[in-house]
Amino acid sequence: MMHTFQINVQDKLVDKVLKYLSSFPKNEIEILEKQTTQEDWSYLEKEIDKGLSSGMSGKSHEDIMSEIKRKYA
Repeated sequence: MMHTFQINVQDKLVDKVLKYLSSFPKNEIEILEKQTTQEDWSYLEKEIDKGLSSGMSGKSHEDIMSEIKRKYA
């Protein structure tokens, strides 16, 4: 008898998890991969909050780009 588990794994860990699971004998484990098509909106919300609190809101696109170029170019 086999059991089925469902886990959600972030992209940065997929290779490590698959490598670990692949170490088991092929007749004892079957890897069924299903990619989630639903977007993780919580990440986007955090990025928006970060942008709003960065002091960039209320500035024009040109001002923001000038500031970025000044800092990183």
